[in-house]
Amino acid sequence: MATLQLLGKTRPGAVRLTFLDTRLVCGFPSSAADYESEQVDLNELMLRHPDASFLARAKGDSMRGVGIHDGDVLAVDRSMAVQDGDIVVACVEGDCTVKRLVRRANSVVLVAENEGFAPIEVTNADDLRIWGVVVAVLHPLVSEGRRGLSYARPG
Repeated sequence: MATLQLLGKTRPGAVRLTFLDTRLVCGFPSSAADYESEQVDLNELMLRHPDASFLARAKGDSMRGVGIHDGDVLAVDRSMAVQDGDIVVACVEGDCTVKRLVRRANSVVLVAENEGFAPIEVTNADDLRIWGVVVAVLHPLVSEGRRGLSYARPG
């Protein structure tokens, strides 16, 4: 089962970044002159409940079908009610994993988004703990070293 590296709770303080109030075209280029910008709080943009949220680093490739890759940072909201089909952080008999939660009549199935991984069926509710719903994925396109960043805890 894949593991998670917990990075810590989110902080409620504002992280203001410039936000372009338009959708950037990923096809043919368009003029940037018409774009407006504003300052937005990164917490407000990504998290509805920052006090009940945490960040964790994904390990493995069982969820690559939904865009979660090895090393991505996941924003997880512990206060959200879990719905059928949500991507969740689930602990089964003490081992934690990120999977899609599917409710069945007498069980819960944790489904990978990669055909190479078998579903995990949980029939005993006492064996399952849901830590939260994955609400956002930070997927870097440039290495942390190149950006001068590291989200890993000092060791």
